[in-house]
Amino acid sequence: MGTKRGNLSIDSENIFPIIKKWVYSDHDIFMRELVSNGCDAITKLKKLDMMGEYELPDDYKGKIQVLVNPEEKTLKFIDNGLGMTAEEVEEYITQIAFSGATQFLEKYKDKTTDDEMIGHFGLGFYSAFMVADEVHIDTLSYKDGAAPVHWVSQGGTEYEMQDGSKTEVGTEITLFLNEDCLEFANEYRAREVLEKYCSFMPVEIFLAKENAEPEYETIDEEDVLDTDEVVEHITEEVKEGEEGEPKKKAKIVKRPVSLSDTKPLWTKNPSECSKEDYIDFYRKVFMDYKEPLFWIHLNMDYPFNLKGILYFPKINTEYDSVEGKIKLYNNQVFIADNIKEVIPEFLMVLKGVIDCPDLPLNVSRSALQNDGFVNKVADYISKKVADKLNGMFKTDRENYEKYWDDISPFLKFGCLKDEKFGNKIKDSMLYKNLDHKYLTLEEYLKETADPADEENTDAENTAETVDTSNAENAGDTAAENTDKTADADSEEEKKEEQTVVYYVTDEQQQSQYIKMFKEQSQDAVILTHNIDTPFITYMEQHNENIKFQRIDADVHDSLKDEVTEEEKESFRKTTESLVEIFRKELDNEKLDVKVEKLKDDQVASMAVLSEESRRMQEMMRMYGMAGMDPGMFGSQITLILNANHPLVQFVVEHKRSKSVPIICKQLYDLAILAHKPLNPEEMTAFVQRSNEIMMLLTK
Repeated sequence: MGTKRGNLSIDSENIFPIIKKWVYSDHDIFMRELVSNGCDAITKLKKLDMMGEYELPDDYKGKIQVLVNPEEKTLKFIDNGLGMTAEEVEEYITQIAFSGATQFLEKYKDKTTDDEMIGHFGLGFYSAFMVADEVHIDTLSYKDGAAPVHWVSQGGTEYEMQDGSKTEVGTEITLFLNEDCLEFANEYRAREVLEKYCSFMPVEIFLAKENAEPEYETIDEEDVLDTDEVVEHITEEVKEGEEGEPKKKAKIVKRPVSLSDTKPLWTKNPSECSKEDYIDFYRKVFMDYKEPLFWIHLNMDYPFNLKGILYFPKINTEYDSVEGKIKLYNNQVFIADNIKEVIPEFLMVLKGVIDCPDLPLNVSRSALQNDGFVNKVADYISKKVADKLNGMFKTDRENYEKYWDDISPFLKFGCLKDEKFGNKIKDSMLYKNLDHKYLTLEEYLKETADPADEENTDAENTAETVDTSNAENAGDTAAENTDKTADADSEEEKKEEQTVVYYVTDEQQQSQYIKMFKEQSQDAVILTHNIDTPFITYMEQHNENIKFQRIDADVHDSLKDEVTEEEKESFRKTTESLVEIFRKELDNEKLDVKVEKLKDDQVASMAVLSEESRRMQEMMRMYGMAGMDPGMFGSQITLILNANHPLVQFVVEHKRSKSVPIICKQLYDLAILAHKPLNPEEMTAFVQRSNEIMMLLTK
């Protein structure tokens, strides 16, 4: 055929600027598109061979070669697929509104499946013009009598096509790179891009520098293959003093190594994969040499095709800084990391691969079209994770408990973000108690249930405990107690409907409270993670009969001795006296002070902050309101004094003693220290005071 010139049949004259700037967000993506097209051509040729419409040579092996040439500033993509005739080049290249793969699928839709088909991304070839000023195509069709074709375009809408010189079936695309994109003619940069996008394509991919000097390697003679190019046969003489026959070696041209693993682990049946296979794959793909906790192999054919592996990595850092990586593939072609429409948000912290050929991708393959199908995929992944975890909980609870501290942030986040997931996983959620035993919420409530009627006991203790924290004088106490009794009755009705779950957020900081709880055979759950604060709110919203309360939010009734009828009057006077003394010595007239008869006579003072006030403070910190006065939203820390302790008794009995001020301040600071860290000024004063007290012991 003579030289043919023409214009590309394009719906819009502005198509090239759109391709260059908007269709593809990353310029390196052109390499994926051109390799994918070559892979598609090879796949089609194999399909034709399977259907008897073409006969492949016995030694045929589909492959794609990528050749870089930094001197010539070119990049070549060579495949041995089915090639194109001049008519097909005209149709598929010059009329870019049509897609060769779409036409192919339509023609053979009743004869084969499209599970392994890649090319239904219309504009893939034209991504080459993002990096090239000029593009050449040399192609020879598999069809009998087909003539080779040479096609040239310089990035505009004009092209030339004429007879070519290619002698082997397949297609060779040559890019003459523009000055801004010469990096892609560098072998190391090209390898980086190919490994990013094409590591698992179903066809072998080889990268080489064009016209480079050959490299050699020496192997044993018996390992030589028919495909090896032998340069020299070598006989190694036996060293003096050693026995045996001379070793025969062969010097060969170094065998090319494919950049593509054509049968990645996720394409296999789970029954074919060993533990070592999963771990090796994890380390290879994610460069993480810590062993993952466990994994979930996804393998679904209906109602959509989805395969993949999700790994639960061992996390040593706080949840907020954890970043996983889930790679999305389409027929083994890399699409993107962590596409939020497909991967449920709470699983973004995992590592893994998802391959879903049915995803409705746009022309760039980097974004998803709006489609209800995408939500179904996300729901399926979420369900499979829930099923796996529930199965482990039921059949392998020992290991499930070992993993719990690592996986619990994922699951709690999942409950917050996905209502369906939360409902599926709720019976498998565990809580670690004070003995570091793992229990479900139901098991915990069963173990902590008191056969006695605790509500009645609570009511009695409420009536017997006199709170004068807001009393300015003894005369107001009776009236206030009457009001408080009415309020208490109302609160008691609410309490009767709720079961309190006590929890700990810092075992070291709250050790005093834990010790007192354990001495009275009380239990609590340990919730030390950042995610636990919103999670307990979630649990309360979904379990109206449950109320979470931190162990230092109040003094549990089991920790207190009962105030007898005979003691009530003297106890009231003691309380009023202590409130007055501590407010005066601490120079804080608004200080909340309560006096209790604690069973632990080694504890002189404690500090408590109501659950509501503490949660409000945490919310203020979360939303950057730390500078505001939390007192405007609720009471501050309440100082609890133990009427059974000698130091507290000394303060009451020796009000005018010079030691009272220092004792009051020290008892307050000790109570705060067991509740939360002191600020720098408070800590400085506490240390100085402690030194003064020790000096008094020397006199």
